[in-house]
Amino acid sequence: MATQIQLGDLTVDVVFKDIKNVHLSVYPPSGRVRISAPRRMSANTIRAFAAAKIPWIREQQRKLLEQERETNREYVERESHYVFGKRYLLQVVEDNRPASVERKHRHLVLTVRPGTPEGVRKSILDEWYRQLLKEAAAPIIAKWEPRIGVSVRRLFVQHMKTKWGSCNHRAGSIRLNTELAKKPRECLEYLVVHEMVHLVEPTHNARFLALMDQIMPRWQFYRTLLNRLPLRHEEWDY
Repeated sequence: MATQIQLGDLTVDVVFKDIKNVHLSVYPPSGRVRISAPRRMSANTIRAFAAAKIPWIREQQRKLLEQERETNREYVERESHYVFGKRYLLQVVEDNRPASVERKHRHLVLTVRPGTPEGVRKSILDEWYRQLLKEAAAPIIAKWEPRIGVSVRRLFVQHMKTKWGSCNHRAGSIRLNTELAKKPRECLEYLVVHEMVHLVEPTHNARFLALMDQIMPRWQFYRTLLNRLPLRHEEWDY
């Protein structure tokens, strides 16, 4: 069940779910606001919660509107693509053999069958990025597990529209956004550490911040760097 509440000029979408706690999200690119709330939570309680969060919501909306967007990609010859923060020019090779992506010097060589449409080219490159990120994250996890004192049972890599990563501390799993394969490696390492620390402390409370300061003293620099980099051009939804 979904509804809306109005707080001045701020519209908040409210979705009731079978959950225990209320969750607030601000979505790119325009800063749409959604609250996921337990089914039994009253409208007055939700309204009071949202009203208390207005300063935070406005700050998140400001950041989203100021953040640079990548130009739309068409997956054509000499188009710019990024791999771990480095710029590559796309080279499209049409050939009757299985699709592939390969890095050669400053080029990304995308091999596709003749007449392959843009959407399929995109899917091929997206899957390549997903596998690349999974391979890059594994040694980072292995490096930090003994330092943080946790064990990551499962790693998931997928396209995520609203966050760079997430974790399930009960299952011992972390989830990473495939877009991290386009950002500098230090940003990836920061995100992995961030989610691994959540396996110790699930919330962003004082304990979490203290752990991050202790484990990765420059984490706030990497977070700022990551959040200033251009976002993927696409139509966001939730």
